Amino acid sequence: MNKIGLIIRREYLTRVKKKSFIIMTFLGPLLMAAVWIVPFFLTTLGEDIKVVSVLDESGMFLKDLTGDENTKFVVAVNDLVVAKENLIESENYALLYIPLPEASLPTSAILYSNGQASLDVKNYIKTTMKKSVEDEKLRLHGIEKDVLRSIKTSVYVSSIKLDGSGNEEKSSVETNMVLGLFSAILIYFFIFLFGAQVMRGVIEEKTSRVIEIIVSSVKPFQLMMGKIVGIAMVGLTQFILWIILTAVIVGGFQLVYSDAFKAADPMPTYTSQGLFPEQVATEQEVPEDFQGESMNFMIEAVMAINFPLVIGAFIFFFIGGYLLYAALFAAIGSAVDSEADTQQFMMPITIPLILSIVMAQFIINDPGGQVAFWFSMFPFTSPIIMMLRIPFGVQTWELVLSGVLLIGGFIFTTYVAGRIYRTGILMYGKKVSYKELWKWFFYKG
Repeated sequence: MNKIGLIIRREYLTRVKKKSFIIMTFLGPLLMAAVWIVPFFLTTLGEDIKVVSVLDESGMFLKDLTGDENTKFVVAVNDLVVAKENLIESENYALLYIPLPEASLPTSAILYSNGQASLDVKNYIKTTMKKSVEDEKLRLHGIEKDVLRSIKTSVYVSSIKLDGSGNEEKSSVETNMVLGLFSAILIYFFIFLFGAQVMRGVIEEKTSRVIEIIVSSVKPFQLMMGKIVGIAMVGLTQFILWIILTAVIVGGFQLVYSDAFKAADPMPTYTSQGLFPEQVATEQEVPEDFQGESMNFMIEAVMAINFPLVIGAFIFFFIGGYLLYAALFAAIGSAVDSEADTQQFMMPITIPLILSIVMAQFIINDPGGQVAFWFSMFPFTSPIIMMLRIPFGVQTWELVLSGVLLIGGFIFTTYVAGRIYRTGILMYGKKVSYKELWKWFFYKG
């Protein structure tokens, strides 16, 4: 064990002193913080006012095309050819031409522009025209807009879980889904990232013949375990630093620009019908008590999440999944002479990880189903699938059984990898096949 400790210390100190580790330790938090900071700056950047001249032959839409803070609509000359010539010569953004149909209300338009027209402008025009035409149709049929608006109803369905004792617990499917997916993708990413580091490190030491000197002092199994655990500690160190530094950067930015955050307008959004927020309110008014009730329910659902359990499970399944796969990555690294030769062995190992991500949507839709249960018990898929299920609620015995099976899977893969590693680490210049690996596994010596 003392020799394994020395190898762990060597692997850890060697890697944390590398320039690549130091650069990524600081670059990672900057990139993650940019996810929050960059959108804020984009929304606060002032945009040039887009002037759109309108040639409306129907005369229906000019009064409704009021524009917004970034778009201004003006009346164009009543001749399309001249209006297009004026657009080319002027600094106007675009020309909106609405032809007059012969036997129906106008439902089409042409937007001429010097460059590619903005999606925001097109959506605004479509939405405004749609609303104007619908209002005119209602008027022609003698239907009051207020009557139609009063018919529309907002429905909100909340979900409450009941435990065996009949206790109620509020939950949000959307929040659980986001938390589960985020945790699962992080584990998927880190297993690949740090597992590949183990494999690459073994290949480098093998090809440089440094391994021959090292194995003269320690057993191959001790070397493999020391390398796996050492790199795992490097990964955890970097991950913890990422969380701390990202929180510091984002928190400091919010503190410095607190007034700007309060004053900033929300980014323009569209519903599935393409409406702006203010038009949504016009089309379908949502009672304030309804909005408050749904918001309070969402907050209570978030507060009801057992974050200590989620964080603890994340650390356990990340470490367990990493150790399970890292042993196999180390075995692959010992069996080949270059990274290009690893492809034939990588696919069978990585299929369970890829399958877990592919099955994520199905698992989220039915986290308590038989498929979700068995995938969360199988050691090669449990690190990802169990993290998808935990936010939705998992019984304690299922969590314990999954953890025990994962530990058992790690012991098994370590045993298999160790028998391949002890032979492959000293083999050079030979193309290895699955048949050869099978022989190494049963080799006695």
